[in-house]
Amino acid sequence: MSLVGKLSAEILIVAPHHEHHGVWSGRPHHIANVSPGKIKKAHLHEGDWGSVGSVIEWHCVLDGKDHVAKEVVESIDEENKAVTFKVIEGDLLKEYKSIKFSVQSIPKGEATWIRWTTEYEKLNKDIPHPFKIFEFAVHLSEELDDHLVQA
Repeated sequence: MSLVGKLSAEILIVAPHHEHHGVWSGRPHHIANVSPGKIKKAHLHEGDWGSVGSVIEWHCVLDGKDHVAKEVVESIDEENKAVTFKVIEGDLLKEYKSIKFSVQSIPKGEATWIRWTTEYEKLNKDIPHPFKIFEFAVHLSEELDDHLVQA
C-alpha cells in the first residue's frame, strides 16, 4: 500500500469564478464568516493576505473536534484562478508527513467548476487516506458559493 496519494474532485457552483477565486486568493479569512461551524477563525501569522509565502493559522472543527493547521500560501495563479496551500504545522501533521490543498476556479460557459486537489504522504500504512479532510474542503466551497450568491 502506497503512503503517497492524491485526491481530486470538481463541483459545479453558481457564483462567478473570479469571486470564488478572490476569496481563496486574497481573503481566505472570510471563510470563517461564511462557515463559522467549520472554521472558527483564520489568523494571518506571517506576511500579507493575498501574498505567496504568507502563513495562515486555521482553527477549525472536523468531526466535532477542534483542530489547528498552519499553512503557507505556496502559489497564487491569477491566470488559471488557482491557489495552493501547504500545511507546515498542526494536527494534520500528526498523521501526514506532508499535505497540500489546491483550489481552482474554472469558468465553463455560464457555469463555474471548482477543482479541489489534495496531495499527501501518510506517516505509515495504518493512517487513513484524508477523505474527511478533503470532503471538508469541498464543502467549504459549496458554502462559499451559497454565500456569494446571496450577497
